[in-house]
Amino acid sequence: MKHAYVFPGQGSQFQGMGKSFYDNNPKAKSLFEKANEILGFRISDIMFTGTDEDLKQTKVTQPAVFLHSVIGFLCLDNPTPAMTAGHSLGEFSALVANGTLAFEDALRLVAIRANAMQKACEATPSTMAVVLGLEDAKVEEVCATITDDVVVPANYNCPGQLVISGTVPAVERAMELMKAAGAKRAMLLPVGGAFHSPLMAPAQAELQAAIEKMTFNTPTCPVYQNVVAKAVSDPAEIKKNLISQLTGAVRWTQCVQAMIADGAQRFTEVGPGKVLQGLIAKIDKTAVTDGISTGLEEAVAK
Repeated sequence: MKHAYVFPGQGSQFQGMGKSFYDNNPKAKSLFEKANEILGFRISDIMFTGTDEDLKQTKVTQPAVFLHSVIGFLCLDNPTPAMTAGHSLGEFSALVANGTLAFEDALRLVAIRANAMQKACEATPSTMAVVLGLEDAKVEEVCATITDDVVVPANYNCPGQLVISGTVPAVERAMELMKAAGAKRAMLLPVGGAFHSPLMAPAQAELQAAIEKMTFNTPTCPVYQNVVAKAVSDPAEIKKNLISQLTGAVRWTQCVQAMIADGAQRFTEVGPGKVLQGLIAKIDKTAVTDGISTGLEEAVAK
């Protein structure tokens, strides 16, 4: 049975995340302290005792979700993934899990990515919306009709659930057109920017400069990257796809379908929440899914 490990992205954070790792597992505690040192502030304190508002800051959210996922994975007893993948931010966690990136280097890149995205969000009023009950092709068609502004398909989460991204007026106009085209619902998401759209180009340039300085190793197993939705093992190609991801769509549906086509029979979600398990079940009802999420903290607290 080929075992895939998958990692969630921004939005799966929760108050108190990681505290029992830190309190009960010496390796986890050491990794959290290393992270505090690398970031230059005690992110562990925000994760353990911060409010929801504290955790919603992009510069905090992205490193926090990354740390919860990766520290949890590194504290598991000899995990042996046959393939890895991550949703958006989760791709960095997937690259630590398959040995492409060292923990420290990945955390530095995540911090740079988060700060660069925050700046891009502040530069242009922008947002995202989820469209339910409409075929992907129809969502793409509607977005393509809006040519005087920016709105694009951003997250292909599962059949019948696609997130669009762009300027506030363009997203609002697209939502009305989606409803007229038969969407069951179209709702704005509580985000501060247009992730995975051309509006992230300034952040992409900053992230590219940082990625090109980092060492990317040959992975122990393939990673299924968001923008190409196929197995990738070449470090140079992994770098290129990671850079493209900031302005390109997250093709999660297609990633999961490709993993199943390549023999994945079990998917384990590592990190906060159960979002990916739910999406995978909607993509393929025969897929076996499990999660090491909030329960992960008890699993490694020994």
